[in-house]
Amino acid sequence: SESRYPIRRRKVSQTVIECLKKAGVEEAEVSVAVVGSRKIRGLNKKWRNLDEETTVLTFAAEESRDENGILRIGDIVISYPQAREIAMDEGLTMDKAIEKLLVHGMNNLLNK
Repeated sequence: SESRYPIRRRKVSQTVIECLKKAGVEEAEVSVAVVGSRKIRGLNKKWRNLDEETTVLTFAAEESRDENGILRIGDIVISYPQAREIAMDEGLTMDKAIEKLLVHGMNNLLNK
């Protein structure tokens, strides 16, 4: 997804592909969005009834295959401000903090 936050789309794609390979999935579609505090809080309130910010949300796809037969795993929403806090707290680069949250989200979607 498009993001107003400075993320490395290629790194995000590589991380998703690595997670899929580890799970034994050859080809699949995963949506990734990096959002701000208000958006993640609103989604958390709407879908989990928690009026608070969170680091990452995952939404499994309702239909496992699209009209072309491509495996559709789901959506991952990452909070950029929360990733920034993780980066500062753990001495990580932003790329590594985003990667950490992305792997967490992929594990949720892949039920690991």
